[in-house]
Amino acid sequence: MDKPIDIDWTAAAEAEHADTITLRRAIHADPELGLLCHRTTHKLKSALAGLPLTIRDSKASSGFVARLDGTKASGEPGRTMLLRGDMDALPIHEDTGLAFASATAGHMHACGHDTHSAMLAGAARILCARRDQFAGTILFMFQPGEEGQAGARHMIEEGLLDDPTPEAAFAIHIFPNVPGGTIACRSGALLAATDQLFATIHGKGGHAAMPHDAIDPIPAACEAVLSLQSYIARRTTFTDPAILSITQMHAGSTHNVIPDSVELNGTLRTLSEPRRADAHAAIARILSHVAQAHGCTAETRIAPGYPATMNDPRAVALVRACTTDLFGSGAYHDIPAPIMGGEDFAFVLQKLPGAMAILGVAPPEGDAAARAPIHNARMLVDEATLARGVALHCAVATRFLAQGWN
Repeated sequence: MDKPIDIDWTAAAEAEHADTITLRRAIHADPELGLLCHRTTHKLKSALAGLPLTIRDSKASSGFVARLDGTKASGEPGRTMLLRGDMDALPIHEDTGLAFASATAGHMHACGHDTHSAMLAGAARILCARRDQFAGTILFMFQPGEEGQAGARHMIEEGLLDDPTPEAAFAIHIFPNVPGGTIACRSGALLAATDQLFATIHGKGGHAAMPHDAIDPIPAACEAVLSLQSYIARRTTFTDPAILSITQMHAGSTHNVIPDSVELNGTLRTLSEPRRADAHAAIARILSHVAQAHGCTAETRIAPGYPATMNDPRAVALVRACTTDLFGSGAYHDIPAPIMGGEDFAFVLQKLPGAMAILGVAPPEGDAAARAPIHNARMLVDEATLARGVALHCAVATRFLAQGWN
């Protein structure tokens, strides 16, 4: 077993910091949505130009994987480590007032993907300059389409993570309402599976003054929503929870007409595949039976989204060790409970053991919890904290290459 590489990653990240921020701001000002973020990809590849990297492009998206081979002689077969950063933005109109705010109306990097890809590019530059000090391979996965388009799954299906196949994977997600510089992680479920519910309750329309001549789907829909919440409250355990939010209800065209149908849409969040399957069956059953009790019928479709993001305990231990070595024991915090948002890095963690860690980017002054969260038009980032993310990428990758899970 090799010793960890004796490099001051914090100092290296600080030396790279100005370029990291310049790249982050360029990406932030020019956000793109979905799987095709060609301008963002061009910025990232330009930042990596001239480095000893082998690039493999996605055909289904603008994503790419950059391969770096260490050149240090080793008596053992080299390990392979994957580091991932996403690059797409959200359909949100920015309201931060930043000098480098989005120049595209209705598009904003409100989830921190600009920071994720810039930190990963910074780590790639640092590691390329020191490849003679480690053996093995690092894959830098630059991925679009995290916000609902499953960009990670597309890149996996294309085989971009298969040559060579990594033995571990790591990613960072920033949180603007977590104290700046904090690294947080947890074993097991970090984030939830994210499924979408689409349901229609069919009745028989008629005159609102003569409901007895119609079959009103609106009372059935209202009762169904309450029954679904009763299932969540009374039939799911707190140790394996589910969250179901009905967020849209559409019916009718005017005040004096009973509609033929009601549409219900919502989201289901779960942390395990057994709970997920049980919830799918229960939702369909409840909607069907409540509708039938009212003389209506129900159509239910649940569109599977991302799976739960499951952190391997060995990878969490690696993150904890690297964090405390780099920044001191006070920098690392265990996350006490899962976060019910979702992430398509979950597809990577279904394929590979690894972890996603949280990097707090709130400034030291003020109440971090009161700051605008992710997916908010006023979300801000303390850019000084991003050097910690760059250093952590470098430390986690090289320590795994040297020691594996030991």
